[in-house]
Amino acid sequence: MAKRPIIDRRAFLAGSAGAMGAAFFKGAPLDALASHVPLPVSQVWDTGRVRHLLPTVSDSRILLKASFEQALSDTPVLRVGGRNFPGRMTDTGGKFWQFYATDLDAGVSHSLSLVAADGSSLCEPWPISTFPAADARPDRFRLLFFTCAGGPEGTYAGIGDRRGNLPTALRNRLLRRALSFNPDATVANGDHIYWDLHQWSGQLTGGLSPRGENSNFDFSGSVWSTNNEAALMLAAGPQIVPVYGTDFRSTPTFFLQDDHDHWENDAAGAFPVAWFQLQLARATQQLYYPEFLPEANRPLGLPFSSSSDRGDLSESFGTIRYGNLAEVLLYDVRRTMTLGPRAVFVDSNVEDWLLARTAAPGIRHVVHAPSNPMGWSAGKWGEWYPDILDTDAQTLTTDVPKQFWQDGWLGQHDRLVDAMSGMRDRAPLVISGDLHAVGAGTMRRAGSLDLSANPVTTVLSGPVGTSQRGFPSVVRGVGSTPSSHLDLEEIAPPIEQHGFTLVDFLPDRMSVRLFRWDVNNQPVEAIDRLEPYYTTELATR
Repeated sequence: MAKRPIIDRRAFLAGSAGAMGAAFFKGAPLDALASHVPLPVSQVWDTGRVRHLLPTVSDSRILLKASFEQALSDTPVLRVGGRNFPGRMTDTGGKFWQFYATDLDAGVSHSLSLVAADGSSLCEPWPISTFPAADARPDRFRLLFFTCAGGPEGTYAGIGDRRGNLPTALRNRLLRRALSFNPDATVANGDHIYWDLHQWSGQLTGGLSPRGENSNFDFSGSVWSTNNEAALMLAAGPQIVPVYGTDFRSTPTFFLQDDHDHWENDAAGAFPVAWFQLQLARATQQLYYPEFLPEANRPLGLPFSSSSDRGDLSESFGTIRYGNLAEVLLYDVRRTMTLGPRAVFVDSNVEDWLLARTAAPGIRHVVHAPSNPMGWSAGKWGEWYPDILDTDAQTLTTDVPKQFWQDGWLGQHDRLVDAMSGMRDRAPLVISGDLHAVGAGTMRRAGSLDLSANPVTTVLSGPVGTSQRGFPSVVRGVGSTPSSHLDLEEIAPPIEQHGFTLVDFLPDRMSVRLFRWDVNNQPVEAIDRLEPYYTTELATR
């Protein structure tokens, strides 16, 4: 790959489009380019010098990712009650910092504040609660799920008149409507950015994409070299910082990465991901959103866990443990996917952990949240299922082999859903992202497996930022379709509209509510009044 040591700023910005005009940036310093992103406006909370805050919590820890308007030359401090936790700089310039608070009381609302080295406040204080202890018995837990919130800035001029991804202001509005239901935590399941570096179809397969060309990455250099770091921030920052801003400061967030977060599409040849894209994915997480905190029942030695630069944090596999009421298993299926006779989506050690936790006693609800959806196919290569698009009939088929697809992926899928159905005292539930739709189904058979004694409910959580051409039915000619490997009853057939999902965990049931907003037929004001269009109750035994 040719070396590209100098960023052509105007070419890069032309590739990124958006509301930022290339003329504005002509001659501007690289750090100024990376920071010029419009932020959501808070009407009731003083953001001070903070650009974005994204926290996560466990029962005894808080991990916070933050960025600031200007670089901080000395180490800032996170104050939690009367205790101080020094920040750790996560970029090379001092605008991005991580704060890690430990040994906190469980199930308590903690007062947080960010303080500069000179003692001045960096923003207004705010509260956040740690989760209940593992042996606590809470009576309710509300969890928000969504996917595909990334994408460069789009335009919207009214019903039927939009281009590109949903504008940031509308993404803000959708997320704020979701937050108005006061979730206790949030799962952002994959595709936080879209900046694929290579093309994987047509005559230029394997070559740089237009965005890859305009980014001018030096693929032979360190991600943290001056030009590569600036290019990363220019590409990823506008897709994350203004979308979240400080709106989630009191709502713990759990960010799963998927294919586009590794700077590629899930096409044959793109994965397993190349080393440089892997480092870009790791760096994006390091800068913008929190890794997963340790949990007593998740091994510290899983892949991409407890690395020398992340301590006891996990990059790809996480746990939401809320007392004895709920345990949500979060797993990225891209990072460890393999090819060949023993191919898997998740490493065998990860699978062992998932199976063990699915069968573990003492938890009322155990939910799976993989980054790749279970239940439906769009005929893409990097799916659990063998279904492929018949381009003549515009339907899915298994009569034609899906080139380079791996049988081992499906075998792992079946082991996981078999374990879910085997939880005879629980209602099996899996909630995924990726497919740019919101919907729900009941899985009664998977291959030769009879799941009817305890069917698996599967949910597509709903996309937040998807462009018109991002919906599978537009770009591929077929939408989310049940795989022929399954007997899947579509209790809420997938709809390619923007939306989100709320799950309430109660001792005797889970209540799943699906929300949608139709950009083509509903006014923007309807976002502020969204109510669930479908609700299902999953009772335990």
